[in-house]
Amino acid sequence: MLDIDRLTFRYPGAERALTFSVRVDTGTCLAITGPSGCGKSTLLNLVAGFLEPTSGHVRWQDREIDALPPWERPVTSVFQEDNLFDHLSVRDNLAIGIHPGLKLSDADETALSSMLADVGLAGMEQRLPTALSGGQRQRIAIARALLRRSPLLLLDEPLTGLDPDTRATLLALLDRHKAAGTTLLLVSHDTDDVQTLADDVLRLTA
Repeated sequence: MLDIDRLTFRYPGAERALTFSVRVDTGTCLAITGPSGCGKSTLLNLVAGFLEPTSGHVRWQDREIDALPPWERPVTSVFQEDNLFDHLSVRDNLAIGIHPGLKLSDADETALSSMLADVGLAGMEQRLPTALSGGQRQRIAIARALLRRSPLLLLDEPLTGLDPDTRATLLALLDRHKAAGTTLLLVSHDTDDVQTLADDVLRLTA
């Protein structure tokens, strides 16, 4: 279970602090909705460790993780921007999510190829991200996140701008990983995304 307990953050110069409290069962999806500026992305960044709260705690499976640096948390994030390495091939962009030295076992290579097929990009291992469309780049970013096998996946508008067929493919893939035990936090303005993936909804106000 993910337990966000009175987690508080104030941006410099802001009139008020943002405070979040919610629990998310393991293997479920919490959708976070609300108007722009209400704190949706802020909450994900606090859970990931990219922002430091002024008070409160983040617990994963009853263990406090808010004092851990981002790279030690059981968390992977996917943002609207794909954050790929343009000088690395598709294969290496995926491999770096499995092993920072790009040294993969045969099983890892098989998982990588299978994941490429799952996102509809089989056979593109040697292409550079600059040769891909924006939608293809985003599919690679999601595939890389899933290959990391983190138990907690944070999704910040990950499907924005994708065509309906690609959205449906990725939603089905995310739903399969949720069924296998991955816990999802999803920020999305798209009601179809929320209805497809979410087991519960946290509605924030401005």
